[in-house]
Amino acid sequence: MQLCNIWKNVEMMLQHIMSHIAAVKKDMIILEKSEFSALRAANEKLKIELNQLKKQLADEVVKVSSNNKLDLNLQKGRVQEMLTEHEKRVLETRSDIVELNSLQGRAVTQANQKIDTEVAGLKTLLESHKLDTIKYLAGSVFTCLTIVLGFYRIWV
Repeated sequence: MQLCNIWKNVEMMLQHIMSHIAAVKKDMIILEKSEFSALRAANEKLKIELNQLKKQLADEVVKVSSNNKLDLNLQKGRVQEMLTEHEKRVLETRSDIVELNSLQGRAVTQANQKIDTEVAGLKTLLESHKLDTIKYLAGSVFTCLTIVLGFYRIWV
């Protein structure tokens, strides 16, 4: 009977140990499942954060790209304005040069006309004096000839 008692005690202890093992196994499975769930949840959380970071990065890239495009367009506009202003100044300078050239041409033409007028006046005056000189010379020659003929007549 003692053996029976021992055997019963051993069986009870074995059942008790088996129940403890089953409880520990159950706890391990629960713990494993909860750890797996926790890992899965952490993984999902990391995926969400990664997607958010990707989205933020894409937004930043788009923002920087748009800012660069805007800056380039602004610079292009400024350069075009500067080019337009420069062309305007070149045209103004060109028109000023043409105007000054035409004024200079008019002044030269007027000076040439004045010179031509003065030369023509001097030629006219020279011809006038030449004719006066010829008249006086002819008068003097005829006067001298008349005097000579008068003396010749008196002596002859």
